[in-house]
Amino acid sequence: MSTPASPVVASWELALRLKRREQLGIEVRAITEELGFTRNYWSAVENERKILSLESLTRIMELFEFDAEEREELLALRAAAKERGSCSRYSALFDDEIQRLCGPELGARSLRDYENLFTSGMLQTANYTRAIMLPDVTMRPAEGDQRVEARQRRQARLADENDTLTLTAVISEAALRQQIGGRQVLRNRLVHLATLIEQCSDQLEIGVLPFTATTCGLFGGATLVLLDFDDPQLPTLAWQEAVTTWETIDDPTQVRNLTRDVFRTHAGARPEQEGNAANDPPSHQGTRLRKPLDDEAHTIHLVPPRRMVQE
Repeated sequence: MSTPASPVVASWELALRLKRREQLGIEVRAITEELGFTRNYWSAVENERKILSLESLTRIMELFEFDAEEREELLALRAAAKERGSCSRYSALFDDEIQRLCGPELGARSLRDYENLFTSGMLQTANYTRAIMLPDVTMRPAEGDQRVEARQRRQARLADENDTLTLTAVISEAALRQQIGGRQVLRNRLVHLATLIEQCSDQLEIGVLPFTATTCGLFGGATLVLLDFDDPQLPTLAWQEAVTTWETIDDPTQVRNLTRDVFRTHAGARPEQEGNAANDPPSHQGTRLRKPLDDEAHTIHLVPPRRMVQE
């Protein structure tokens, strides 16, 4: 089992490893003189705007005195970074920020997701995704179909038994009940969640933040996703999305604060018997969904899930 290769993540990791010149005490001037680069070109390499040729990378590895194992890893990273990403076919549909999400998401080991208004994009049905986009009167039907297809391709990692991706998603009770697209779309969405929970039990955990929750660091937020990676050298990234704005956040302080809020929110969505790291009273706690929604033994904050599916 493995995490799929992402050209964006490979390029990022390659650049971070080459920045080790600072730890090795190698000055930029030594690199530029050895390889005939300008300082601007090397800056572009370290900031992921350029990928070294095979010959140049080989000479750099000799200069840095990397061992055989690390040289092999760097060559593999370069090869992966040169590949065309699976999201590149949709580049005309999305702005730069959304494309910045797709690349790291493909190479992430785990996703921690909070949704206040919608079901997580990784858990949506095609009709639900289409219904969310419906108010956009400027969108052509063909473009809408492509956007739905792009989102479903992103979801494919959960269905891949060889993929190690884990997803922890917290959804507000309001988002779970909202009849976006109508009652049938809602029912199909809940059945879809039940199926995913059953089929992906080792990879997926869903919690519901109930209406009775009185505190939450993410109240007023819309979508927040934290992305973690296999390589410990790669820091956690955050994706934050509202109605009119969205961005990837890599500032360490901001990511640390958002991680704290997500942790507390996830704790608030756990059932009482599993404990609560935030020490909230039982009335503030939600339900962690680990079994099908049509199992009468489970509830969405004390509401029989069978009733929710049939309503």
